[in-house]
This record gives sequence, structure tokens and C-alpha cells, in this order.
Amino acid sequence: MGEGSGVTETFDCTGDAEREAGLAAAAAAVRRGRLIVLPTDTVYGVGADAFNPAAVASLLAAKGRGRDMPVPVLVASTEMADAVIEDLPAAGRALTERFWPGPLTVVVRHTPHLAWDLGDARGTVAVRIPDNPIALSVITTTGPLAVSSANHTGNPPPTTAMAARLELGAAVDVYLDGGPAPEAALASSIVDLTGATPVLLRAGALDLDALREVCPEVAPAP
Repeated sequence: MGEGSGVTETFDCTGDAEREAGLAAAAAAVRRGRLIVLPTDTVYGVGADAFNPAAVASLLAAKGRGRDMPVPVLVASTEMADAVIEDLPAAGRALTERFWPGPLTVVVRHTPHLAWDLGDARGTVAVRIPDNPIALSVITTTGPLAVSSANHTGNPPPTTAMAARLELGAAVDVYLDGGPAPEAALASSIVDLTGATPVLLRAGALDLDALREVCPEVAPAP
């Protein structure tokens, strides 16, 4: 398991009283290379500075996840996405214009000069803009975050901050409690845009039919 600073804080971000303090504490923790838990529009995620390899390694260790499963990156805007994506094909542009912010993750080639290590990604990165104001506020301050579901690999993704804390405990410095995840929350759908044809790697909140309404050429995973 990854090791935190030894001090773990939880902030109730459902109201104004603790929200600003929580956002500031989360951003400070990320800058120190620590882990945070934050709500998204799908499930709760554990996040780290995408450009801090040691922090990303701590995230993988906390989850018990190997480098063969690279960590996705959450961004707060299309401008931030464009800065980390080498080239977004026309199919990807159509999909992201329709489903971002939202539960669509796209696998793309990342900008070559970026100094990050998200795992054995072979030059690719999985990118998403979440539709959650708390997540977006944090990412706007910190820049791109490496984020994965806040659970030990193999366990169900947590839909509350408490469930995430029971999973990851003191490996995380700051927990932002945004209330329960949306009812029947599903993980994001993942579309691989690195080949000649877009491929749906994981059908989560968006099924193949929904994606094909925007991009008819999306193919199911082989």
C-alpha cells in the first residue's frame, strides 16, 4: 500500500462551510506529491499530480495496481486536453464535443515532450473531462491529475467518500466528500482513438449505440 503523510483530512464539500478549505488542502497535497480522493460524475477517484512520477507510483501502490494498467488523466477543459494530446482525430473531436464534460474517456497519443510516467502506456494516455464541479475546481488549480477509481484493484469502485476511505485509509492525505455518487453510477466508457477505427474498449456509462449516434464508425472491442 502507498504511504501518505501520516495526516489524513476529510472535508465535507456538499456545503460552503468546508468546501473552499477542502479545495485548498487538496491542491496543496497534490503539489506536495501526495494523494487525494475526489468525487467525479461517475465514482470516487484517487488522484495525484500527473507530472510527478513518484506520486503516480504511490497511487498505483495504494491501489495494488501494476504498471501494466496505466493511470488515466483528468483535465478541466478542452484547452488542457489539447495540451496533453498530440493529435485528436476527427472522430475523437466529434465524441468529445458531444460527451465532454462527461463519462467518456478517450485513449490517444500524448504530446511527446511531456515529462510524465503513468505506467507502461507506450506513448498513449487515457483522457477525460469529468462533469463534477468539485473535481473541475481542483484540476483547474492543479493542472492534469492522474486519477483512478479509489479502491483496491479488484474491489468495487466506491460511490461515497467513506467507502473510499475504508479502501485506501492513510495512503491518502485529503478526502473531498461531495456526497454520494449519482444513483447507479457507472465507470466511464473508454474509446481507443489510436488506430484507424475508434474502438470501444469498455462500455460503461455510454453504450455502443450512444457513441454510434455521434460517430457511426465506433467498433466494439474485438
